[in-house]
Amino acid sequence: MSLKSFVPAVAAAVLISVFAVPAQTQRGGPPAVLPEGSGKDLVQATCTKCHAVNLVVNSGGYTREGWETLYSSMVAAPAADRAVLSDYLGKNFPEKPRPPAVLIPGSASVSIKEWVVPSLGSRPHDPIATPDGAIWWTGQWANVLGRLDPKTGAMKEFPLKTPASGPHGLAADAAGNIWYTGNSKAHVGKLDPKTGTVTEYPMPDPAARDPHTPIFDQKGMLWFTLQQANMVGRLNPQTGDIKLVTMPSARSLPYGMVVSSTGVPFLVEFGANRVASFDPVTMAITEYPLPNAESRPRRIAITSDDAIWYSDYSRGYLGRLDPKTGAVKEWPSPSGPRSQPYGITVSKDIVWYSESAVRPNTIVRFDPKTEKFQTWAIPSGGGVVRNMMTTRDGNLALACSGVNRVALVEIK
Repeated sequence: MSLKSFVPAVAAAVLISVFAVPAQTQRGGPPAVLPEGSGKDLVQATCTKCHAVNLVVNSGGYTREGWETLYSSMVAAPAADRAVLSDYLGKNFPEKPRPPAVLIPGSASVSIKEWVVPSLGSRPHDPIATPDGAIWWTGQWANVLGRLDPKTGAMKEFPLKTPASGPHGLAADAAGNIWYTGNSKAHVGKLDPKTGTVTEYPMPDPAARDPHTPIFDQKGMLWFTLQQANMVGRLNPQTGDIKLVTMPSARSLPYGMVVSSTGVPFLVEFGANRVASFDPVTMAITEYPLPNAESRPRRIAITSDDAIWYSDYSRGYLGRLDPKTGAVKEWPSPSGPRSQPYGITVSKDIVWYSESAVRPNTIVRFDPKTEKFQTWAIPSGGGVVRNMMTTRDGNLALACSGVNRVALVEIK
C-alpha cells in the first residue's frame, strides 16, 4: 500500500483520556461491540491492552494494509496473528471516505524526513525543537519523553515518574530542562535530561485536572492551558508556585498558546469562536471574538508583528487576528471545509500548518505577503499532526501521532 493512503487515526473534536477502561467508551457510555467473525477475539485481546474498543469501532476505517500499518505501529503482533488481525479489521472496518489532499505547487522546496519512535503505540503528541538541534516529543500513551538527534537518528526515551501521566505539551527552559504537562494526572513536570530526574508540580485545585499546552514567557514564567478544566495556569519555576484563573465563559476549552514580543500570552478557545490574551502580572483576561460563530480555533501561531494566526479546525480556514484593532481576515484552507487545520507555526514570518483530516495529512505553506498557498503530502500520512514547532534553523519539527513518528521538514 502507498503510505499516502494512510488515514489519520482518530481526529476527535476534543482530546480525551487515553487510559480508558478497556471495552468501554471514554465518556462512560455503553461498551463498544466488535462484530462476530474469525479474528474477533484476537482483536479484542490485542487492542484492549492499551485503549477502548470504541477507538476501533468508531475509527475512520482503513484498508486491510492500512490496518496492518496502524496496529504494527502500536503492538508487535506475532507473524501468525497478523493476517488474522488484518483480515478481520479490513473486512469489518473498511476505509471511509475522507477529504483528499489538495496539492498546490509553488516556488518553495522542502524535504520531509520521519523517524519511528522506539515505543510502539506511543502516540507522539507534541514536539519541541531545542537550541542544541534536538527534537523532543511527548510519548502520550507510553508515558515517556523522547529525544531525537536528527543528524544521527539517535533516539532516547525518558520514563516519567507517575504511571499513565499522559504527557501532552512541551516547553524548554534556559537551563535545558524539558517541561511537560501531565494531562492525565493533573501536574506539570520537569525533566533534567542530564540525570533523567523528573520533578512534578501538582495542581493546587482538584478541578484543574488536565494541564494541556505549556509555554515560557520572556521572564521565565511557565504558562499553560487546562482544556476541560476551562482554566489557565502560571507556574513560577523558582518557587513552584502555581496560580490558576478560570475562563469567563463555560466550555471555552482553552487550547493552543503563544507569547507576544511584549510578553503577553495569547490562546485560542477551542470551545468557542474566540482568542484570548492575559495580563502577564494580574492574569486578567481579554477576549477577541472571531466573526464566524462556527469558528473553533485549535492551535495558534504568531508573526513578528504580533499578529495572531489560528487554525480554524471546524471550518477549514486559516485566520489572522490583529489584537491592536480586533480585525480578522480568513482564508479557506486548500483542501476545503472538512480538512481540519490543526498544528501550526511560523518560520521567518511564513505561516505553516497541517491539514489533519485529509488523506494524507498535508504540510501547508502560506505567505502573508502574497496570500498564496503551497502544499505537500506527508510521506507516512501523518496520522494527525496535532502540533508543530520551528527549529533554530527555521525548519519544522512535527509529531505524527497516528503513525508513531516524529518528523523534520527542512525548508530549502
